[in-house]
Amino acid sequence: MKFLKIIGLVLLVAFVGIQFIPANRNQSDYISKSDFTEIYEVPENINTILQTSCYDCHSNYTNYPWYNKIQPFTWYLNDHIEEGKAELNFSEFGEYSSRRKSSKLRSISSQVEDGEMPLKSYTLMHWDAKLSDKEKEEFTAWMDSLAMEVR
Repeated sequence: MKFLKIIGLVLLVAFVGIQFIPANRNQSDYISKSDFTEIYEVPENINTILQTSCYDCHSNYTNYPWYNKIQPFTWYLNDHIEEGKAELNFSEFGEYSSRRKSSKLRSISSQVEDGEMPLKSYTLMHWDAKLSDKEKEEFTAWMDSLAMEVR
């Protein structure tokens, strides 16, 4: 029993200690000229989907949830965001080559259509990010048409 108390105390001290380790935040008030919504005339319904279902992980403008200030959740979120931005960053979309833009647009459409995006782990905590069948259809159709224009 004493051993369990010692382990519990050590874990508590470690948990409290890691709260003081600072983490970088993926937030910017600046919308760059290469942002997806700046270079394309995005319909309002598509922009809403982008903002609620995509931009938190795939842009420089993350809207953090309340639990982002609790370690180790912060580390998990930041790692997830960095991976998402490495794959696709809407804030820097204008800097991509035409070929890469077209490829990314087709990939976005395919992943949304197949239910791979937004991630299930994301929609568990962000219910408004879940897409209805109608939203998926509108979103993928618009992305597909844009991919054809970009070629």
